[in-house]
Amino acid sequence: MNLPNKLTLARVIMVPVFLFFILNHQEFLPFYIPAIEPYCKWIALGIFILAAITDALDGKIARKYNLVTNFGKFMDPLADKLLVNLALIALMLLGKVNPWLVMLIIARDFIISGFRLVAAEKGSVIAASIWGKVKTAAQMIMVCFLIADIPQIHIVGTVLQWLVCILTLFSLIDYLVKNRSVLKETD
Repeated sequence: MNLPNKLTLARVIMVPVFLFFILNHQEFLPFYIPAIEPYCKWIALGIFILAAITDALDGKIARKYNLVTNFGKFMDPLADKLLVNLALIALMLLGKVNPWLVMLIIARDFIISGFRLVAAEKGSVIAASIWGKVKTAAQMIMVCFLIADIPQIHIVGTVLQWLVCILTLFSLIDYLVKNRSVLKETD
């Protein structure tokens, strides 16, 4: 278990903590804590940013020190999906993101995960593409703006939602085209 893999696992562990703070509302949590509610969105934002930083660091460290592992190739994108998709579902529950965008992102992630499972069954690993990484970075930036929910810059969140929509569709097409051989039958 090298440092990049530990950072990936740390990101996974941060997800439920993030969810606790972003959803600290009476209608969402059975153990609602009203005293901390005014600070929760900022704590959630801090946790999300920290998790996003671990995403950037684990890949850079793995490549720089030749610590790339199949576990990391598989788990890093999964940790990203867990973080971003659950953040988007929470934001959808709070009415801060369009449900159609959340459904599009989750559908794309299921399709890519299916490709990865088929590839793994055939003995290969499909690593994240540059467009997948750009899409994830854009999603994380969008989530940060949506969590902050600052009225003066609300338009930025809206523009980012459209950008993420385009990047999500483009990265899906890129994966499908580049990895179409995964679906071919072998005898």
